[in-house]
Amino acid sequence: MSSPSESTSGSTSGSRTGVIHDIGYRPYSGERLGEGRVAWALFVTGLRNCFGLGRSARSKALPMILLGLMLLPALILVGVLVQAKDLLGINDQIVAYSTYPLTVQLLISVFVASQAPVLVSRDLRFRSLTLYLARPLRRTTYVLVRLASLIVATFILIGAPLLLMYVGGLLADLPVGRESERIVEALVGALLLAGCLAGPAAVVAALTTRRGLAVAAIIVVLLVSFVVVSSIQGIGMDEGHETVAEVAGLFSPYTLVNEVQVFLFDSPAGTQAPPTGTGIGLLHLAMVAVVLLGSVGAMLWRYRKVEA
Repeated sequence: MSSPSESTSGSTSGSRTGVIHDIGYRPYSGERLGEGRVAWALFVTGLRNCFGLGRSARSKALPMILLGLMLLPALILVGVLVQAKDLLGINDQIVAYSTYPLTVQLLISVFVASQAPVLVSRDLRFRSLTLYLARPLRRTTYVLVRLASLIVATFILIGAPLLLMYVGGLLADLPVGRESERIVEALVGALLLAGCLAGPAAVVAALTTRRGLAVAAIIVVLLVSFVVVSSIQGIGMDEGHETVAEVAGLFSPYTLVNEVQVFLFDSPAGTQAPPTGTGIGLLHLAMVAVVLLGSVGAMLWRYRKVEA
């Protein structure tokens, strides 16, 4: 009969079956790039996502089709200008740079409405914010980067056909100095329009995690506001209420930015009631600032209420 000590020793030795292996875990000792590099990476990724780059073919289809449709009318205008300039006696762009975005506003609105939820609603739905904030990234930086990605993507969409028209104008031997000045003014307008479209669209997308609902709401906000403003301007001008018509232009991004271009650069007007005085012109500039800063403020307020 074995002693108690032998029994204990045997059970103890029998339970020692685990083995520790040194597989070389080491702490990270490289350079830590900080918030700036994280923000830049997030910006580039967001910009690429807006055009479906790095994503599935299905994700690329809509933004690339919209970009192609944006370029098509400009390409046709360039072809007519280059081939029939002397025959038709044309010495200017067939469609002014400042009015081109108004003619293709449906395409621009669909692009913004479809891509804002990609950057905003999807992160909220899948709670990706937790992963982003696990890095040295503040909520404020995240919001600004997401807005910047959407604004730059929209600016590329609007600015690409304008640059194509500019190149066509140079090929048609239009005055280089005049066309260069006008394209710079047009690109400033395109950047303002991109901000005034992307800001409210991002705010709407941040209010819901359902992409379909966000797309529909953004399209309604952008397109219906233009239809209402255009109707009020038309009625106001017909009834002799020019001031009412001019003020109405403040409430649609498309009319607002076009009228700012008229005020700042004396660009061709694409609306029925462009600003006719300094006061109303400054009011339009102030409204652009309100839209941009208000969108940033609303996004920051929304994300402070989101749990990381």
